[in-house]
Amino acid sequence: MNIKDIDILTLIPQKRPFVMIDRLLSCNDTEATTDLIIKEDNLFCKDGFFLETGIMENIAQTCAARIGYINMYQKDENIKIGVIGSIKDLIITKLPKVGSQLITKIKVLSEVFSITLVEAEVYDNKELLARCEMKISLTDKEI
Repeated sequence: MNIKDIDILTLIPQKRPFVMIDRLLSCNDTEATTDLIIKEDNLFCKDGFFLETGIMENIAQTCAARIGYINMYQKDENIKIGVIGSIKDLIITKLPKVGSQLITKIKVLSEVFSITLVEAEVYDNKELLARCEMKISLTDKEI
C-alpha cells in the first residue's frame, strides 16, 4: 500500500471538520511530511487566509499522523490521543491563502517516554511560511 493512499482519519484522533491535514506523504521513525489543500470552509480560514491557529494545529496533526502511522503499521498498536505540551520559537512569515497546498515537515529532536519534541516547517509552494519547535505528549487514551 502506498502511504499517500492511507485514509488520514485512520491515523489521527481528530474528526471532520477539525482535520487540518489531507495526506501523509512520508513517514519514518524520525520524520514525517503531510499536505493540506486549504479550502474556503476550513474552520481556521478568515477573509481568504488560513490563520495562525490553523498552522499550529496542522503541525500538531502532522505529529499525530506520524505516531499514528508508526503505531498502526509498525507496532500494530492502537492510536493514542496526544496533546500539545508547548510551542517554542514560532515564526510565521506569511499566512497562506485559500487554495494553497501546505507541505508540513516535522523532524523528531528527542523522544522521552510519552513526550516528543519536534522541529516543524510549513511550506507553500517551496516558500517557508512557518517554523517552530513543538512538544507533544501522548496520553494513555486510545481512539
